[in-house]
Amino acid sequence: MTLITSISGIRGTIGGKEGQGLTPVDVLKFTSAFSQWVKNDTGKETPLLILGRDARMSGEMVNHLVCGTLLSCGVDVIDIGLTTTPTAEMAVGFHNADGGIILTASHNPKQWNALKLLNSRGEFLSAADGENILELAARKDRKYAEVQDLGICSSDDSCIQKHIETILELPLVDVEAIKKAKFTVAVDAVNSTGGIAVPMLLTALGVNKVVPLYCDPNGDFPHNPEPLPENITDICEIVVKNKAHVGFVVDPDVDRLAIVNQLGEPFGEEYTLVAVADYVLGYEKGNTVSNLSSTQALQGVTQKHGGKYFASAVGEVNVVECMKEHKAVIGGEGNGGVIYPALHYGRDALVGIALFLSYLARSGKNCSKLRDEYPSYFISKNKITFTQDMDIDDILKKIAKQYRNRPVSTIDGIKIHFDGEWVHLRKSNTEAIVRIYAESNVQAKADHLAMKLMRDVDEIIRGNE
Repeated sequence: MTLITSISGIRGTIGGKEGQGLTPVDVLKFTSAFSQWVKNDTGKETPLLILGRDARMSGEMVNHLVCGTLLSCGVDVIDIGLTTTPTAEMAVGFHNADGGIILTASHNPKQWNALKLLNSRGEFLSAADGENILELAARKDRKYAEVQDLGICSSDDSCIQKHIETILELPLVDVEAIKKAKFTVAVDAVNSTGGIAVPMLLTALGVNKVVPLYCDPNGDFPHNPEPLPENITDICEIVVKNKAHVGFVVDPDVDRLAIVNQLGEPFGEEYTLVAVADYVLGYEKGNTVSNLSSTQALQGVTQKHGGKYFASAVGEVNVVECMKEHKAVIGGEGNGGVIYPALHYGRDALVGIALFLSYLARSGKNCSKLRDEYPSYFISKNKITFTQDMDIDDILKKIAKQYRNRPVSTIDGIKIHFDGEWVHLRKSNTEAIVRIYAESNVQAKADHLAMKLMRDVDEIIRGNE
């Protein structure tokens, strides 16, 4: 069993012993801590929180635990039921709430669940706020409301519809062009809440025919729920069989979007943001942001439109912070996470779909021709596992010193730039590992670059022995 508590949230496998899995006791402890943080942050004795969940099998059970705990803490709750992470984020604004909790382990397998915590802006908490909640959870002096001060729970099942209506109001979402294109669109929602939200969105956009695959929100994921090429072969076949113009794949909480072209080939997860940004920047001049481990193709698209590209530390909250600082009009992460501030500051596959279809319809090109307009880069993803006694920070410092004659970024770990290539070494916040990502214009070259840095790390370790 696994329980991972970090500044970015609480996640774990269901069952097991307290402190070793996501047990009822652990859910109660961290929900209580979040309640206290919200009270401290707002100064309210009876704050209001949004509560939603994806469709994973443990969701209803965890939902009951979280809702009951919030009520026992004197917090009012609006339960929005089966929903998406971006919908929960927007629901905080819809209801002028003081924060929210979305129960989802994102792309993790079905035995996992998690508490993702939102502030009053409907955004993920900062590192400092996350640390504060962990400190509150470690305390043993929790107090709960007396009977006359218990919270009240109400429900709202209209938030996905409101989310979609808000997307349709965006100037760059061209419903008329999409209707005229008479698109056939296939959808793989991995049997989670995307099976509710994505077909609703496509119908509202005027898509001619929707071909659903794994759209029953029962939480029984038919394949690994991370939308990587090796996990989405079924929809590739469905696209070809049904002569669909495009296929969309979302993860269980619908904040990541992968695209399949009309030939049944993956568009490339890294290129979801690149294509959407290219469309947006054609109409809204401005800057872009992605994290350090995302493809350099976004920088090229940004410069083509006269904007400036900025890189942030890995993590949605860091991307959002950087986007606000540099007034970016579009940003996100290379894992298929599109953040469009005109809607809200959160990764949102639904707005990504709406903008991509608008681009496809207005351009008059098919999906594969659209992809051909961007240079092809390939990322090699690797990791090194360390023993607990190793000083990972010292190792990274020595790597930076070794490559000091190259452009080096230390925003988040070490990123070294070569001629048209880069490699990023980043320490995990929760495990004794370093992730090593490298990008080049040929997969073999990216793999070679990553292996070279892994050998450098190995030599430093042997030199320290």
